[in-house]
Amino acid sequence: MQTKITANAAAMKRWLSKAEESLGNHSDRLNAINIFPVADGDTGTNLYITVRAAARAAAEVETQDLGELLKTAGQAAMEDARGNSGTLFAVFLSAVAEPLHGAARLSGPLLATALNRAQIRSWSALSDPVPGTMLSVLEASAIGAATVDNVQHGDDSNHALAMTLQAAVESALEAVVQTESQLGVLTKAKVVDAGGVGFLLIMDALRAASLGEELLDELLDGLHGYDVQAPHIHNGIDTDGVEVMCTINLSPLDAATLRLHLDELGDSVIMSAVTEVEEGYRWRVHVHVPDAAPALKLIEDAGQPTNVSVTQLASAGAVIAQETSG
Repeated sequence: MQTKITANAAAMKRWLSKAEESLGNHSDRLNAINIFPVADGDTGTNLYITVRAAARAAAEVETQDLGELLKTAGQAAMEDARGNSGTLFAVFLSAVAEPLHGAARLSGPLLATALNRAQIRSWSALSDPVPGTMLSVLEASAIGAATVDNVQHGDDSNHALAMTLQAAVESALEAVVQTESQLGVLTKAKVVDAGGVGFLLIMDALRAASLGEELLDELLDGLHGYDVQAPHIHNGIDTDGVEVMCTINLSPLDAATLRLHLDELGDSVIMSAVTEVEEGYRWRVHVHVPDAAPALKLIEDAGQPTNVSVTQLASAGAVIAQETSG
């Protein structure tokens, strides 16, 4: 039952804290159903670690400006992003911050605008985006919020915000259910997409924090593969290759060139700007490749990478090389 609406900076800090807690509680189950884009069983862990970085950064920020608060949180998330899902969350959070600069309170129109910006930015961050994933759930959530906001003709009241948030969560849930039929590997395994479920939990945390309500315990009831007794479906699935991640300062042109070359080597390429620097932008780079050496050479030829990690793409994948400075 709704008690009060406090969609201010303190609420945004509570959002990220609630999301961290929720993902921590669900990380094992999210890992268990993680088979796309690779069956490495770490989506829940990756999202949790990335959201935790955002929550800790937000807790240290003293500002009433929602945009500044979430920008700082987004940058922290990007620097510590793990995997596809974590990197996409960092892109999402950084994009959400942009329309909120100068705002001290979240409203329905601002939420609809921010979610739309975030879904566009997230789809464009991936070189080869695929429906039936976290991206589809993000897009559906944005469309749900926009639909309600349009009907309310830009009403910025607390009541309108509550309706917009509810629509965003309900639309995300519907999209999660649909992921099973959108991707062949999920259809065969009879599960929904792990990243999509994680994003649904994040949106429910935003709803709860903004409206002064509790998380919906029954939200995930009935989702295929999400029963506690369901097996860890990625077990026994062979996964080759490695995940390479790093941060690097490049001009937009050099970043585009690097992205093109990484596309030729592997897949799941994500490049997103973290912040503006003298050389152009600080970029977070993510790619799946058969072998790390050629990808690392391309990256090192382009600039001086930092926060470099190479992780085996396998169930309970282990970091096989990590470097924090260039």
